[in-house]
Amino acid sequence: MKTFKRPDWDEYFINIARAVSTRATCMRRKYGAVITKDNTIVSTGYNGASRGVVDCLEAGQCTRQVLQIPHGERYELCHSVHAEANAIIRASQEELSGATIYISGVGGEDGCECESEPCMMCKRMILNARIAKVVYSNGKGGLRKINPLRWARSDKRL
Repeated sequence: MKTFKRPDWDEYFINIARAVSTRATCMRRKYGAVITKDNTIVSTGYNGASRGVVDCLEAGQCTRQVLQIPHGERYELCHSVHAEANAIIRASQEELSGATIYISGVGGEDGCECESEPCMMCKRMILNARIAKVVYSNGKGGLRKINPLRWARSDKRL
């Protein structure tokens, strides 16, 4: 008899976040986010241009790439709204409080999983939304799990 390894909840939802990332309109990296509460999906989001704005795929170029801006810098020049932000704005305050957010990212050109730790701005949004747990890809096939309050205690930039 063949044995089937059933994924635990974290694996299940990070795989859904990976699937959500395929909708992203960023040429550099594609991120997906899934917010759950009591193991039920309440919201999803992917990185993409704001409504009515031409995205990088439509324009055929990435502004940050053209300007040779390194990953993690000068996000204000990017047309995309981050996956975490898109997922947060689609959920109610009640759904967000005590929830878990799953974040998965894939590199644009090579399609390899990348570390998906939220940027500083997204960390602030996660804290303000009162999300209780963050699970993200570590870029090596594993997951990192954190209580976002640890960020507030350990990083003075927040």
